Amino acid sequence: MSLLRPLLLDAVPTIQQTAALALGRLANYNDDLAEAVVKGDILPQLVYSLAEQNRFYKKAAAFVLRAVAKHSPELAQAVVDCGALDALVVSLEEFDPGVKEAAAWAISYIARHNAQLSQAVVDAGVVPLLVLCIQEPEIALKRVAASALSDIAKHSPELAQTIVDTGAIAHLAQMILNPDAKLKRQVFSALSQIAKHSVDVAEMVVEAEIFPAALVCLKDPDEYVRKNVATLIREITKHTPELSQIIVNMGGVAAVIDYLGDSKGNVRLPGIMMLGYVAAHSENLAMAVIVSKGVPQLAICLEEEQEDHLKAATAWAFGQIGRHTPEHARAVAVANVFPKLVNLYLDTESSEDLQVKAKKALKSVLQKCTYLPALEPLLYEAPSNILKHVICQFSKVLPHDSKARRLFVTSGGLKKVQEIKAEPGSAIQEYINAVNSCYPEEIVRYYSPGYSETLLERIENYQPV
Repeated sequence: MSLLRPLLLDAVPTIQQTAALALGRLANYNDDLAEAVVKGDILPQLVYSLAEQNRFYKKAAAFVLRAVAKHSPELAQAVVDCGALDALVVSLEEFDPGVKEAAAWAISYIARHNAQLSQAVVDAGVVPLLVLCIQEPEIALKRVAASALSDIAKHSPELAQTIVDTGAIAHLAQMILNPDAKLKRQVFSALSQIAKHSVDVAEMVVEAEIFPAALVCLKDPDEYVRKNVATLIREITKHTPELSQIIVNMGGVAAVIDYLGDSKGNVRLPGIMMLGYVAAHSENLAMAVIVSKGVPQLAICLEEEQEDHLKAATAWAFGQIGRHTPEHARAVAVANVFPKLVNLYLDTESSEDLQVKAKKALKSVLQKCTYLPALEPLLYEAPSNILKHVICQFSKVLPHDSKARRLFVTSGGLKKVQEIKAEPGSAIQEYINAVNSCYPEEIVRYYSPGYSETLLERIENYQPV
């Protein structure tokens, strides 16, 4: 590095550029080398040259700044402290698209670390220039500018608002059907980083008329385009029932359910969460998810996915769908989800988050479920804290349904209930008593453990006349 530094001031321009490029590649390699560039006092030299030199040198200098800034917030701060932002802003106004691209890229790498660095970038006046860059004809420049806007917007509502105020949404919206997959990735990423912060900005994104055209991109050949579209829909639907309803009316739920069928692994996560958010808002919206066959598709996700965080999200989504009314709970019950959730809750391999979400989902859906055939298997496999909810549901349904009462005896359910050991006075004991009170006393006695021994004793003690 000490040998490269004097070459930055060489009389021959190509030597200057090559030296800068070499420094950039070193700094790009790892954070120790990037730190050495900072300690070697090379950055002020580069910043000075950014303003003075030709376009080839400017690209190389911007590359070094980006390579240093990418590693950590501290190194990015060092780039900001040496006055790089003002020089980069000047480069964004250059005529040459390559220089603009290199500058936008460096800005993007500074902004992505945290809100403070993003704020510094915004204060330097970058945002309006990035919005102009999106409108340039060069695809590569559009991509990097959209990516930089995404990196600025993600940290806070205020930063996202700054981007909205420059009219960026309309320009981003125009590019959602661009044939270039990498550009679409960045555009959808930027829109979702803007929409996630508040209802107001989410409404502005919807008003930019990107739907239903954006739904087509859920079938895009590029996996990241699909994932970013699903993320955008999730960020919009999570805010309010009204925004969810707009997406539902455009066929968004059915499109996301198809998307889950076509995807595997982490790409599914935003889609699973979107269904959960939509269903959480109201009975009608949850019904929209059920009618579009969302429950069987989520059951497939629960079956196929290996990773705990995906299973946890799916369990959470089931809880949001089934917790509204007996009809909603029945849709979840029929998909045979209860035994799977019990297994995930009891599995010692499951992460803590997955166990909590599986238990919560079971509890909230069971409290509404009156579909007894799905509840019965749980009498045999559920742990006591889940079992009490199951027996509670039986104690609500059996008093009013003679057919169910008979079935409960013939299927062995009543016998199983008598075998449950419950603390006297506990909630579960009260539910058991309530179930027992639906039957004549001798039936209950007949199915109680030890009844056959009692009968045999009576035979022994019986004296025939």
